[in-house]
Amino acid sequence: MAWRMPAETAPHDRIWMAFPREGEVMGDSSAAREATYDAWTTVAHAILPFEPVTMVVDPSERERARRMLSADIDIVEAPLDDFWMRDFGPTFVIDDATGERGGVDWIFNAWGQGADCENDALIAARILDELGLARVPSLLVNEGGGIHVDGEGTVLVTETVQLDPDRNPWATKERVEAELARTLGVETAIWLPRGLTRDYDELGTRGHVDIVATFASPGRVLVHAQHDPAHPDHAVMPAIHDALRAATDARGRSLELIELPAPAQLRDEEGFVDYSYVNHLVVNGGVIACGFGDDAADARARDILRDAYGREVVTVDAREIFARGGGIHCITQQQPRAGLATLAGGDAAGAGDR
Repeated sequence: MAWRMPAETAPHDRIWMAFPREGEVMGDSSAAREATYDAWTTVAHAILPFEPVTMVVDPSERERARRMLSADIDIVEAPLDDFWMRDFGPTFVIDDATGERGGVDWIFNAWGQGADCENDALIAARILDELGLARVPSLLVNEGGGIHVDGEGTVLVTETVQLDPDRNPWATKERVEAELARTLGVETAIWLPRGLTRDYDELGTRGHVDIVATFASPGRVLVHAQHDPAHPDHAVMPAIHDALRAATDARGRSLELIELPAPAQLRDEEGFVDYSYVNHLVVNGGVIACGFGDDAADARARDILRDAYGREVVTVDAREIFARGGGIHCITQQQPRAGLATLAGGDAAGAGDR
């Protein structure tokens, strides 16, 4: 098989998510737990007008999920440790020659942190079995939030994720690139030096690219911008921007950078925030964008995303998700539509495609 990961802008069959379950990540109060359930549920319901949603639910949360979720959301029961579907779920791929779909089953070791993840590590295989799709095994420790592809042979990655010694202690760029070529069909990897500052805290991923930069379309990259010098990411972002400006993609193009400025809030009770509008989800005919309670900044981000994608943009308050260690993109995973792998970029799923 010659597998290829379509761009997120290509048409989807559905979005996969995982329903929250009791545990440390949810917080130490009933209010925090309820806020977590509400945040995940709100995202799922925001996606529904654009495309179907399937929610993986731990058996312990069966009754709550059925009570909180729309009857239009499909439920698949499976044991869970956590609820970051982007990272432990399958990365869906397509064979262009046959139209067959599959999913890459990366090794998942809880972002290199060694936390309990035995159930989550099996979710990709469970979903692929549920769908009857081919499983593409990989010996690379990787997460879906650690990659972004343009659908035309280019992938964005960060040196502190795939080369993390707690993930892949013997990895080199050449070995990683060879495995990404085999599993995702990419020819060119653009290596960014790191991620955002908060992402290196206890609940962080150590540099996921999906909070830093993403392809709006081939040759065009939406990139986080922190213009306030009081925030440590103000000093972090220039090197990331420089790496993108110096890069060329698989088709030999220089990249057009489209800045997504951060909201005004700099800190929460834990320290400097990593609020980023880059961590959005592209859906059929729309974009589900993160909101941060900053009306002016949220509106500016909507305008930028609308112009970049030519799609309707819906903002969902993502502060409770970020408080748990991620964003809207981190809790979702797109399943590409069958038979449309050869359509380049995002042109196949315009504003009217549902």
